[in-house]
Amino acid sequence: MSLDVSLMITKPCEVFSANITHNLGKMADKALIYKACWHPEDIGAKQAKDIILILERGLADMEARPQYYKQFDPPNGWGTYNDFVPWVRRYLDACREYPEAVIEVSR
Repeated sequence: MSLDVSLMITKPCEVFSANITHNLGKMADKALIYKACWHPEDIGAKQAKDIILILERGLADMEARPQYYKQFDPPNGWGTYNDFVPWVRRYLDACREYPEAVIEVSR
């Protein structure tokens, strides 16, 4: 199972799309970005601009404390810190580039 996120300007104009395994949910939770990534609707986030600050803080913490976050790498090896950090960075970059884009997720 995986998470698919997209940023849409006007349907069907997708400006960003990314996929990541659910195995990284615990790591995302520890970085305080789980809801922003997996359930943005739970925090009232509808547009990319609504999650920029959350992603910035979470990414900064993950980059500052890699050993802490690597302990949450799943035992099966599907999805690791080394996969997740670049994914979050790309998502954040897209949110900054398209702040008005509508967030869509598929879980």
